[in-house]
Amino acid sequence: MSDLSIGIVGAGPGGLTLALACRHAGLRNVTVYEQTATLETVDAGVQLSPNASRVLITLGLRDALTAAAFSPQAIHFRSAQSGYLIALRPLGRVAAERYGAPHWHVHRGDLNEILHARAAAIGVPVRTGHALRSLRQDAAGVDLEFEAPGVAEARHDIVIGCDGIRSSVRAAAFGPTRPRFTGHFAWQGLVPVERLPKQLIEPVVTAWLGPRRHFVNDYVRGGALVNFVGVVESADAGPDAADETVWREPGDPKVLAREFAGWHPLVRRIIESADEVNRWALHDPAPLSAWHSGRIALLGGACHPMLPYLAQGAAMAIEDAWVLARMLDQWEEAPAEGLADYSRYRLPRATRVQAASRAEGIEFNLRDRWQILRRNLKLGFGSRYLPEFAMQRLDWLHGYDCVKGFH
Repeated sequence: MSDLSIGIVGAGPGGLTLALACRHAGLRNVTVYEQTATLETVDAGVQLSPNASRVLITLGLRDALTAAAFSPQAIHFRSAQSGYLIALRPLGRVAAERYGAPHWHVHRGDLNEILHARAAAIGVPVRTGHALRSLRQDAAGVDLEFEAPGVAEARHDIVIGCDGIRSSVRAAAFGPTRPRFTGHFAWQGLVPVERLPKQLIEPVVTAWLGPRRHFVNDYVRGGALVNFVGVVESADAGPDAADETVWREPGDPKVLAREFAGWHPLVRRIIESADEVNRWALHDPAPLSAWHSGRIALLGGACHPMLPYLAQGAAMAIEDAWVLARMLDQWEEAPAEGLADYSRYRLPRATRVQAASRAEGIEFNLRDRWQILRRNLKLGFGSRYLPEFAMQRLDWLHGYDCVKGFH
């Protein structure tokens, strides 16, 4: 095993997957630092499409995730008011056979617990309550200083920032950024299934499409919870919209209900059944030209935050983690070169996914009636008459296999 010392800042899905991938690659000297006192237990759903689930399966997490996740049979696109089925795309067994890995929906807290349990089982230190205060690098390594009750300083050969869109590592190593507010707010909540009539929610992902907004519902926690996200365009952005430091804040369920008034009864029933909702302004930052600076690199949302419309935020961080671990294994004696190679390999892929997600958000929220008709006809025709062609549309995304090789 290698003695390369790796410091990972951020214990979300990206950081914990990176720690596991490094150990899988034979890199044993890995430490994870998390600013919060306890690991993230955000009440939200995460989609693990096959390009991500294959990585986690390779890391030995198939059984744990199968027990915790839900595997939807398809994604349905429906009209916001009437509920008319515009189009569908098979998932479930079809996706697993096509791509060689399952499409899972999992509670974010469950995913983090599974990753952390695996890290603990193989002896990866995860130091909570360590908020990064500063970092400095020289030719031989990186010094970190934390606001922490215990060990407040550390030194590693390399440091990876896995600390999301508000990354302290990015700010320290690359300077401040000002992400652009998209004009969209996302509302999210969870509803226990026992609050809803039996079989009200199909075992699928449903995307309800309406002018200037859309609503997505699915199952997590093995079908025990219904997760939903509603995205709304807002002309009245409010004072917090330009502040990228405001990630999630409590929202008013009554306001959310007004945003989707007049929509299909199922959508309104889900919203009415939620005790709590969260809201956040969606930002679309300018892309970085490189994700590394000497012995410091970024991963996941710290370098390529994803708009939620393709549900690839966690998946891209998981892909990053696998590739970065392999690069560090190959460049053990010159880790800075490994970070540079990682950036060169991953940047085009992530940039393409960012652009595709941005375009999907525009399609979902169309407001012109003729554009909506054209979109629905295109989706419906492909779904009904050219299903293989419709499936191929996302082969580049879900069929990507970084475990077999980088491309």
